Amino acid sequence: MRPSGRAPDEMRAITIEPGYAKHAEGSCLISFGDTRVLCAASIEDRTPPWLRGKGEGWVTGEYSMLPRATHTRGQREAARGKQSGRTQEIQRLIGRSLRAVVDLKKLGERQITLDCDVIQADGGTRTAAISGAWVALRIAIDGLMKEGAIPHDPITAKVAAISCGIYKGTPVLDLDYPEDSNAEADANFVLLEGGKIAEAQATAEGAAYDEEGLLRLLRLARIGCDRIFAAQEEAVRR
Repeated sequence: MRPSGRAPDEMRAITIEPGYAKHAEGSCLISFGDTRVLCAASIEDRTPPWLRGKGEGWVTGEYSMLPRATHTRGQREAARGKQSGRTQEIQRLIGRSLRAVVDLKKLGERQITLDCDVIQADGGTRTAAISGAWVALRIAIDGLMKEGAIPHDPITAKVAAISCGIYKGTPVLDLDYPEDSNAEADANFVLLEGGKIAEAQATAEGAAYDEEGLLRLLRLARIGCDRIFAAQEEAVRR
């Protein structure tokens, strides 16, 4: 039995509130159960130095966790003067995941930054950030197209992410904190609508797993991402 009472293939409730940040070109508040992440897209008419004059744009992500997003207060990374390795890893993951579904030439010479700020953490913050960042990006791109700033849609597909793990010998979907902190193995999958895999991170924490265990986690991830894709579609249609 999972601590939450959920079935192995049952996700937490997903909610996505689009337009949550008034001043951002695209934004949403995404919730996976008690995990809540504010995602905001900012468009700038510039590109990183290495892309100048190449006729293409860039999509990148930034990630942070508020001090009381967790059970105890965490020190702000700005106060320490540097980002943790975990933060840098997640930021790179968000950027890679979104660039997997964007034609950067169609975007033109502009940069879109996705800020993902964790308001409350209960497991799966990076997966919620990626899934919400796509919604914020979609809204921002729709705005550019409505203005006539870009003639063709650069977004090629939806992208979503979900965590899975082996908890007490059973593969389970969408780990919350009690499961994540005690899982024998945990994995994060980033999937594109249509079935392709953008990223797979799977780690044995307490016990090694076999190939069938990995495939069972992937099958669970596909179930979860299909549900996220549906929630994303509903959010951007509002």
